[in-house]
Amino acid sequence: MNTGTSLDQCKHLIESSLSWGDPASWSNEDFDDLSERIFQKTAVRLSVSTLKRIWGKVKYDHSPTTATLNAIARFAGFDGWRHFQQQNPGVAPAAPASIPLPQSAPRRRHRGFLAPLIIGTTALAALLSLLSARFIHITGQTPALRFESRSTSDDLPNSVVFDYDATPLHPKDVMIQQNWDIRRREKVNPNGDKHTSIYYYPGYFMAKLVVDGEIRKESEVFITTKGWKGIVGHNPLPIYLSPEESKDDSGHLGITARALAEKTGSMVFSDTWTTFANVRAFPDLSGEHFTFSTTLRNTSTVEQCLCRNVRITILGKQSAIIIPLSDKGCIASLNVLTGFNALSGKDHDLSAFGCDFNNWQHIVCTEDNHLLTIIVNGRQALTVPNALPIGDIVGVRILFEGTGAIREAVLHGAGAPIDLLSGSPYK
Repeated sequence: MNTGTSLDQCKHLIESSLSWGDPASWSNEDFDDLSERIFQKTAVRLSVSTLKRIWGKVKYDHSPTTATLNAIARFAGFDGWRHFQQQNPGVAPAAPASIPLPQSAPRRRHRGFLAPLIIGTTALAALLSLLSARFIHITGQTPALRFESRSTSDDLPNSVVFDYDATPLHPKDVMIQQNWDIRRREKVNPNGDKHTSIYYYPGYFMAKLVVDGEIRKESEVFITTKGWKGIVGHNPLPIYLSPEESKDDSGHLGITARALAEKTGSMVFSDTWTTFANVRAFPDLSGEHFTFSTTLRNTSTVEQCLCRNVRITILGKQSAIIIPLSDKGCIASLNVLTGFNALSGKDHDLSAFGCDFNNWQHIVCTEDNHLLTIIVNGRQALTVPNALPIGDIVGVRILFEGTGAIREAVLHGAGAPIDLLSGSPYK
């Protein structure tokens, strides 16, 4: 293979890391597998067709977008495409392409491999509105372009009005993307100036103005809650819980099996997620130095929910930390997000995150001097040196697969601790 360009060099590094053999023999499933790996690592979804174009399996005369390059670069362990080129100065800066990834064990060619991975990745996704948003380098940005947003409510759901102007580029195609997820793109009038979108979940998002396939501008969208908000995941629209429905029988913040069954029409809760979110500004609470502690448990029975998963998400303006818990027998399906890196239970030992939910579980997450530490029931479960801070803290989300209860939730920064359950649990 010609390695005289950045594109070829990146492809060569990826092929060496994957150890899948000659890419000419890669099947559609191989590219689907690579797409999932990139999504696991970066929370950016690159389609199979995009990857096939990069590897020349499908004829395409245009270069990959910078957003694609940055996603692959982050997957490879670099800060972005420019960082890759800086680290490889002997390589000619050719057309956008793919990128190197860290060494990994040879992939098992088991056709059922993707299913358990996909199940665990959606929460990684519920975050990360922030994750890819801040680390996508937007090229060709034109000062005359306009892209601004404003919310219309202080409650949920919340419509956001986007004011945009892409006409200086004489575009053929313009889209507005709600957050990091490329599936949340909506076509808009290339010559128009207004578009509205409804946000059903709280969070800190970076909406994107996509012009002729390239991200040209971003706009901050901050959807807050009034204290804690209980939400049952449901298609096509989520189900909101009232304050009375957001309590267990002991008065803790949570949901009972009776209430969840009434909402969903079923007493089987596997893959039914209940979210409790507290999203708002926390002045002077930086992701560089904080501690979050919580005491909780999944209250479903194994008959109601096999793995009884829990996901604790600490939201920052630049990224998020996701701490997963599950029944001890289900740790292989867990995924940890440490800000800008994802660890999968498929190739990491995450047994420290396995729990006996007959008892309350006490979790402490601390970041100090770029050292991230997660403690589960007094046991050090994970340490991450040289961790990149997630930015100013803007909320906490706790998700239960099925039912659950929270009896403690405290954020501590440079100032006094913030008891998120003080007084009424909904303040």
